[in-house]
Amino acid sequence: MRDLERVLVAGGAGFIGSNFVRMLLAKMPNAQITVLDKLTYAGNLDNLSDVLDNPRVQFVHGDICNKELVFYLAKHQQVIINFAAETHVDRSLIEAGSFVLTDVYGTYVLLEAAKKFKHEVFLLVSTDEVYGHVSQGRSREIDPLKPRSPYSASKAGGELIARSYVESFGLPVVITRGSNTYGPYQYPEKIIPLFITNAIDDIPLPVYGDGSAVRDYMYVEDHCEAILTVLLNGKPGEVYNIGTGSEISGIAVAKAILSHLDKPETLIEFVKDRPGHDYRYAVDTTKLAMLGWQPKWDFDTGLKATIEWYLTNQSWWRKLKSRDFWEYYELNYKKNIVTEDEHDS
Repeated sequence: MRDLERVLVAGGAGFIGSNFVRMLLAKMPNAQITVLDKLTYAGNLDNLSDVLDNPRVQFVHGDICNKELVFYLAKHQQVIINFAAETHVDRSLIEAGSFVLTDVYGTYVLLEAAKKFKHEVFLLVSTDEVYGHVSQGRSREIDPLKPRSPYSASKAGGELIARSYVESFGLPVVITRGSNTYGPYQYPEKIIPLFITNAIDDIPLPVYGDGSAVRDYMYVEDHCEAILTVLLNGKPGEVYNIGTGSEISGIAVAKAILSHLDKPETLIEFVKDRPGHDYRYAVDTTKLAMLGWQPKWDFDTGLKATIEWYLTNQSWWRKLKSRDFWEYYELNYKKNIVTEDEHDS
């Protein structure tokens, strides 16, 4: 098991990153954590408001593409965990360049720092979307990467750069490919927090196509536990899939949220499918299970906990659904609303 005393968490003010910082504080009592985050629209200091005063946490506002800053911080670390990424597929279809810059070049900068200062391990948080659409079976870590969106392509690019550092320089890199994650502190452009917050305000829930696309939705605590397991025990040079093995369609997610909130299903609004929409992801997690990890949260329990969090923390998400948010929302959804005749045809 690796020693985690000085850890640089890139993207630690984002959704999964901030949840991971809390877990690291709770489970690794000797860990000193430096959080580096650019604080873009999805990175939010409020996500860390309860731990910023902890003497074991240092926050640095900065960009992983800033080589001078990254090297300055990495000099005093043993481990880098890279959560920093542009992550939303829909946004990547509008502006791909920022995804390539952060997910590929930013990863390169962090790898260079880990190499220079001989870090004990570099963990890259990636996504199951790098496999592309999986019509049958489950993706294994040795399967080819077939990304179909600028987002998943940029994540695959970051992975390939990272793996080249294993082969070329012997850098101890481990990679995780996680399935769709939900829970507290998730920016409300993603399907589950979007549907929850819209439903609370009786705003329609935009469902792509006929809502039949399925995902493996994983509660954020399970995802963080899996990342920590790989960080502590994963073999250098290896990739580990993370998922629950349970698949749920978009329309089923919408109906479950409306049912929990006692809202009518008439709030469901079908919109035209996005380009290159993968209709199914599914991963084989046998390799990770051999390290001792198993998911603890089923979807219904996790969804109830998430809905309760968004009901209780409305001040957190209401200010995020700002003018900029709604301008993006209009651009992405409103122009693509499907009429009843189109949907029935």
